[in-house]
Amino acid sequence: MSDFFTTAILVATAASGVRLAVPLLFASLGETFGQRSGVLNLGVDGIMLLGAFGGYYAVLQTGSVWLGLLIGIVVGMLLGLVSALISVTLRAEQGISGIGIYLFGLGMSDLLFQKLVGTPLPITKFPKLNFPVLSDIPVIGELLFQHSVVVYLAFLAVPVSMYIINKTTFGMNIRAVGENPEAADSLGVSVNRIRYATVIIGGTLAGVAGAALAIDLGIFQQNLTNAQGFIAIALVYFGAWRPVGVMLGSLLYGFVNAIVLQLKTLAIIPPDLSDFAAMAPAIITILALVVVARRFKAPAALTKPYSRGE
Repeated sequence: MSDFFTTAILVATAASGVRLAVPLLFASLGETFGQRSGVLNLGVDGIMLLGAFGGYYAVLQTGSVWLGLLIGIVVGMLLGLVSALISVTLRAEQGISGIGIYLFGLGMSDLLFQKLVGTPLPITKFPKLNFPVLSDIPVIGELLFQHSVVVYLAFLAVPVSMYIINKTTFGMNIRAVGENPEAADSLGVSVNRIRYATVIIGGTLAGVAGAALAIDLGIFQQNLTNAQGFIAIALVYFGAWRPVGVMLGSLLYGFVNAIVLQLKTLAIIPPDLSDFAAMAPAIITILALVVVARRFKAPAALTKPYSRGE
């Protein structure tokens, strides 16, 4: 165990935790927008899977990580549109429709992988940025200044999301629709338009999360996300529907996951306990969710379809 408590290992583990938090941060920020408007999308994991395959396959064929990320965006946007159509226009039960999107993403991503690729093939990963002087600072350099641009984009999305939700007319309308759609409608706010926009934003960021995950790993395989989409949904509750809270939850999960992986690499965790240890990030996140989320109320109209006049 003493091997773990060295500066080099601790810093490497923390830096890994930051990277592992990125897909969760993208996905949970996107889901925050949807839930603040009253729409719960349980299909996040399915969207991530298809975004992951789309991004992976694009990089495999072209070698361009940026094209792969763009494909993830497009896939997420399209599936977000489908999710909005089902939940907002057709007013289907959001839990069931979300599971349907998840199962579609799970099955279709595996089918496309088997038909178009067949066996896991490595792809180009995101290059790390090099910050002169800053990257060479002991401890701080590796922890903060030796990541790919996608890591910085994910954390930049936090203040951007905060500004949109709290400081813009669009954000005010999102909050109004999520709390009292009838009142928002009476003031001329299009409830359906706002919900469409937020669900599409959520789908787009879930697609980005999936593509970022696959490209960062440099590989794709069946069920690559390992239910991270569902963890992202839980983190929205953990973060009390606030971007900063969501970021902290993502970092918590990322750090715990990085610690477990490092302990397994150092053979500190016995092989017969490795499967149980792999559950630790999810268990700790759920326990934290139970403690924290009880202190905050969900948007009043969450999961409630809206139809004018009803």
